[in-house]
Amino acid sequence: MAEHFPLDAIVLDITIPVTDGLTLLGRIRNKGNMTPVMLLTARDSILDKIKGLDAGADDYLTKPFVFGELLARIRSLLRRKAAVKEAVVRIADLEINTASHEVRRAGKPVTLSAREYALLEYLAYRKGSVVTRTEIVEHIYNEDAEMDSNVVDVYINYLRNKVDKDFGEKLIHTVRGAGYMLKEEE
Repeated sequence: MAEHFPLDAIVLDITIPVTDGLTLLGRIRNKGNMTPVMLLTARDSILDKIKGLDAGADDYLTKPFVFGELLARIRSLLRRKAAVKEAVVRIADLEINTASHEVRRAGKPVTLSAREYALLEYLAYRKGSVVTRTEIVEHIYNEDAEMDSNVVDVYINYLRNKVDKDFGEKLIHTVRGAGYMLKEEE
């Protein structure tokens, strides 16, 4: 799931079937995925904790635990993740200020609806990576929303008209059969 879906945080047990949690954590980190990971395990020795944190975990909680503490630690991981996001994301001459929600292309303001902005910001944080329609729907809409089959295509078109239309370099690309990508032209 960590390879195919954007996650806010991962709670990972070290003792899992097939492989162990530390090996899985290593695979996650080797692919450049910096999603915050909390190891949750019965292994409570200092050496186990050191090994887990050195393997790339952001936190380590031993069993038995109080559920309230688990939730507090997850909230802490999410706060830290939010704090390290870039305030301004740049792709070519496109600037997205994630603090003020202002968007500029070649220095000119781009006016977006809330949903258009959310889609553009999501693509920007995943710049250079293919984002599937399913990922977009899961990120932009709540799970109760009824989706038309082309709603993502419609919003991508809105963004293209506002972000790419009047510029020579196109930044929003369709990856046939896979989804969309925000990147500079090659």
